[in-house]
Amino acid sequence: MTLTAPAEVLLNPLRDPQDRRLPRIAGPCGMVIFGVTGDLSRKKVMPAIYDLANRGLLPPGFGLVGFARRDWADQDFTQIVHDSVKQHSRTPFREEVWQQMASGFRFVPGDFADDVAFEQLRETIQELDRERGTGGNHAFYLAIPPSFFPDVVSQLKEHGLSQPDTGSWRRVVVEKPFGHDLESARKLNAIISEVFPPESVFRIDHYLGKETVQNILALRFANQLFEPVWNSNYVDHVQITMAEDIGIGSRAGYYDGIGAARDVIQNHLVQLMALIAMEEPVSFDAHSLRVEKQKVLRSLRTPSRLDLHTSRGQYTAGWAGGQKVPGYLQEEDIPRSSTTETFAAIRLDIDTRRWAGVPFYLRTGKRLGRRVTEVAVMFKRAPHLPFDAAETEELGQNALVIRVQPDEGVTVRFGAKVPGTAMEIRDVNMDFAYGGTFVESSPEAYERLVLDVLLGDPPLFPQLEEVELSWQMLDPIIDYWADHGKPDPYESGTWGPRSAVEMLARDGRVWRRP
Repeated sequence: MTLTAPAEVLLNPLRDPQDRRLPRIAGPCGMVIFGVTGDLSRKKVMPAIYDLANRGLLPPGFGLVGFARRDWADQDFTQIVHDSVKQHSRTPFREEVWQQMASGFRFVPGDFADDVAFEQLRETIQELDRERGTGGNHAFYLAIPPSFFPDVVSQLKEHGLSQPDTGSWRRVVVEKPFGHDLESARKLNAIISEVFPPESVFRIDHYLGKETVQNILALRFANQLFEPVWNSNYVDHVQITMAEDIGIGSRAGYYDGIGAARDVIQNHLVQLMALIAMEEPVSFDAHSLRVEKQKVLRSLRTPSRLDLHTSRGQYTAGWAGGQKVPGYLQEEDIPRSSTTETFAAIRLDIDTRRWAGVPFYLRTGKRLGRRVTEVAVMFKRAPHLPFDAAETEELGQNALVIRVQPDEGVTVRFGAKVPGTAMEIRDVNMDFAYGGTFVESSPEAYERLVLDVLLGDPPLFPQLEEVELSWQMLDPIIDYWADHGKPDPYESGTWGPRSAVEMLARDGRVWRRP
């Protein structure tokens, strides 16, 4: 039966769209995944689609089309999705949900230059519209390297797949990296914008789909407690860290030549910084959020002394997880002369009234001490302490730490008196943990982002302006590093090169040990 109204209306015709107690449910639609055999599709996208269906957030007639260079039948594709869902989904496997989904699976074999394959794709989509009631609404997910984007989007245009009929929509989903510098980002956007209008382009930064990242907005703007001290009068500096304890694994082909700064700082960490530093938006719609984030990015000031306020490193052999691990230059398929950084740290300043004089330190790296992503807002010390040195020797700076992963939550660090007759002050923590407070586990980032694509809801997706502004900041740093020899070595299992420690020491500060 063909559905003629959005699924959320059919399920609840009296629903008030402002009632946040009821979930947002996608209307009739389908998705085409290019690169469906890759790790991203199998480990993230397809399990997220199943989890959405399991939570009742997809329409009963949802269609999923896989496109890849494999000679498979629909049954083979269904088995691949089944195995991926079984292994990687967050929610329990339910046979009735699986059967409902599986009836809407299709597979189209071919490469990106194959006109016959794209003609078959067009016919397959039309079949889903007739048999599943997808209504001409389809999202094209490009889970492929950016070098293939021109081929795919031009084929979509050539075969009439990008242009929706009246009353329906077509959207394209693009994964990072959004280029490798400002020039390539602009070229990439020019290619995509020839086929899809800006409101139909969804650039995925999966960090923005994480519950704890979204909680930054709630923490800041739903609580009067923090706003009065969220400025240069009280904040000394901010540290944003994304550390991994693993090496590059099987990603040598992608990672070498890209490096830590392009892979993480340009997107994930700059977006986190923008959410921390932005002014309060008039609402949480896409336009209002983007306006405030772009104000921050336009106010960024790259350090004038890149030799003093940036650091890059490359891991050497060491110990990780109790095992001896090789250095970056000993990893498989890595050239012995590679100068790609696996650690990057930079200082940025934001030239606004709120943040003038408050440095933001961003760092990321592989083979560090542990896996952790956090934002630490470090406050200034009290202007007058009526204690002697012995009473406060264990007292540090007040801090508010937002833990993005793996132990999602928020910690507030402050000084408290140690029980006893003496006035001895020591740092203590007040902790909020998602897992210990809320009964339901947090959805995976891709669940939120895939649903937002199908709903056409873009607040969490960076627009071209944000991408270009972040590259404008990073390009001079990358160019400077390229002209100044090799990255500094650091032993696997440590917290980066000596130059990163010295970078903060020059400012009279130290890195937090997560």
